[in-house]
Amino acid sequence: DNSGRVFVTDTDNNRIQRFGADGAYQSKWGSFGATAGLFDYPYGVCASVSGKVYVVDVNNHRVQRFDSEGTFELEWGVEGTGNGAFNMHYGITADAAGFVYVVDTYNHRVQKFTADGAYSSQFGSYGTNNGQLNYPFGAAVDTAGNIYVADTYNHRIQKFGPAGNYINQWGVFGTSEGRFRYPYDVAVDANDNIYVADSDNHRIQKFTSTGTYLCQWGKNGTGPGEFNFPYGLAVDPGGNVYVADSENHRVQKFGP
Repeated sequence: DNSGRVFVTDTDNNRIQRFGADGAYQSKWGSFGATAGLFDYPYGVCASVSGKVYVVDVNNHRVQRFDSEGTFELEWGVEGTGNGAFNMHYGITADAAGFVYVVDTYNHRVQKFTADGAYSSQFGSYGTNNGQLNYPFGAAVDTAGNIYVADTYNHRIQKFGPAGNYINQWGVFGTSEGRFRYPYDVAVDANDNIYVADSDNHRIQKFTSTGTYLCQWGKNGTGPGEFNFPYGLAVDPGGNVYVADSENHRVQKFGP
């Protein structure tokens, strides 16, 4: 969040854990269940500019909102395909105006909501053409309100305008620079550089906002700077990069 605190969806423990920017444990909330404040496979998490924490509660087919201390505030969503309904939704992000974008994975779309969960709009449908999605898992918003989607099973990143209009894309299946093997998440820094969790390649790749390759780091392993299926990604205001190194059950922090 804006204070540098790090919120981690501890998925199989059905809880959120909060840490300081130095990794020091601060607090936790949640356990298994379906009532307010409980979770059944929480996956995506994001903190808004106002300090609210939004959690994708996958198997309960809802999004829950908390304050930064973990106090439950509200929820929305049901299982389905209609506006505001979800089908195995995994990703979430928020823009500078406070709108929340939910990556509705199995419905192959991104839905936009107000900060209070009122449905606003959506974009995407199943397919491989421009603007179509194939099991997307992550999204991020840049300073201009453009939305970048980790189009996971199409092995690419797609960029959309603030109204959900398709702009461009980059990436194909592969292991060389600029290629992906199931990119699960995407993040944007204050300079609108794009970071991609190239999960099955066990690395992070960095691009410009137009998709020009800049650099990469990581390989498969358990040592510092190595990854075992990194699935989550975030960048703080100072440009530090936090990676949910999922199968190593840890978070790694990297400098700008």
